[in-house]
Amino acid sequence: MKMTETYPQDKARTAPEAGAAVVNAEVLLQLQELQKNYGHVQILAGVDFEICRGEFVCVVGPSGSGKTTLLKCMAGLLEPSGGQTVFEGQQVTEPPAKLAVVFQDYSRSLLPWMTVWQNVELPMKNKFAKAERPARIESVLEAVGLGGKGSLYPWQMSGGMQQRAAIARGLAYQPDVLLMDEPFAAVDAQTRIELEDLVLRVRQEFDMTVVFVTHDIDEAVYLADRVVVLSGAPTTVSRNIAVDLPQPRNQRDTKLLPEYARLRAEVFELIQSAKSHATIR
Repeated sequence: MKMTETYPQDKARTAPEAGAAVVNAEVLLQLQELQKNYGHVQILAGVDFEICRGEFVCVVGPSGSGKTTLLKCMAGLLEPSGGQTVFEGQQVTEPPAKLAVVFQDYSRSLLPWMTVWQNVELPMKNKFAKAERPARIESVLEAVGLGGKGSLYPWQMSGGMQQRAAIARGLAYQPDVLLMDEPFAAVDAQTRIELEDLVLRVRQEFDMTVVFVTHDIDEAVYLADRVVVLSGAPTTVSRNIAVDLPQPRNQRDTKLLPEYARLRAEVFELIQSAKSHATIR
């Protein structure tokens, strides 16, 4: 059985969903020759790929490749210099109502003067009637392991608990796509493992489409149905790699698989190559 496929950089790109092939999958998010310059410095030089409904796609690349810039352009938080992002058939010119973002710096994304409950409720106010909110908030807090913790303030919780609260806020809004920008980079190794498994679990429970930006190769291969590897800046897509590891996954058995090791080595080599070319420039 062929476990991995690679896709040309400039072609469309359906990929496995939860370990199986996607046939005629619905495309939710398209990046079409996306470019971004800061002054005379070009960061994104025509990034082009698609996200299908139900996919978990991880985006990796060398430091300085513009991963966060790319995510902000996808989310409508940053205007591209060229190309476009299309979400559910509409060009993104501002943050779409059906898209949510979980940021790396949870200490800034949660409002410290609000309780966890209030933080989770905040983005729901323009979408759900007041009577609907309590049940939804309780549901997502339970899903992320914060049941009964809604009355706490962010400053009363550990970093891992704060990031769980940020994830709960994204889930409560019930977006069609959840964008995550290196969300576990600031927590310790054990908490990171727990949060990785949490995201896989809630992805299944809430039938989420997830785009997950990370610098961690192990994390990308473990989580993803597909890994998009970026080149060094000026950035394009180096390779689009389908990940056909068995579902459900767990930290021990999945990472002992020979195919996991092979995929990890492939992504590592691509990133090292991108670093080498960046050094030459």
